[in-house]
Amino acid sequence: MSGKFSHLDPKGNPTMVDVSEKAVTQRVAVAQSIVKLPKEIIDHLNNDEIQTKKGPVFQTAILAGIMAIKKTSDIIPLCHPLPLTKSKIDISIDENDQVIITSMAKVEGKTGVEMEALTGASVAALTIYDMCKGFSHDIEIVETKLMKKTGGKSDFER
Repeated sequence: MSGKFSHLDPKGNPTMVDVSEKAVTQRVAVAQSIVKLPKEIIDHLNNDEIQTKKGPVFQTAILAGIMAIKKTSDIIPLCHPLPLTKSKIDISIDENDQVIITSMAKVEGKTGVEMEALTGASVAALTIYDMCKGFSHDIEIVETKLMKKTGGKSDFER
């Protein structure tokens, strides 16, 4: 690490990082969000899905997460628009009845896709909240974190 913020110019103003001199590499990032649903919502779980008047919760959250991955540069001001080669959202319920959202983004490019993976996981979690709040507002988005990234200067794995 350089010990300085990469999105600031010498005068301290926000700027998009210049990636023109970086090598094109395959870059992959995986992020995770965890959502705790109260029992009254979990009781509606049937065949790994929750049906609401708005539609299937997890299927809708998967689509929302993928759409968010594709739109990350539109909502995070200094992110580069990227020609993604793959994006994927997986949703499962663990042994503690927590919803585990795994978001993956992949690109052949000069900058990483961590923000895309994190945005996808976050929006999928928010979509679950939105679709389930009719049952209960006692829903917690517990955490969102980067699990892994490969490509570029350094790799990371939690």
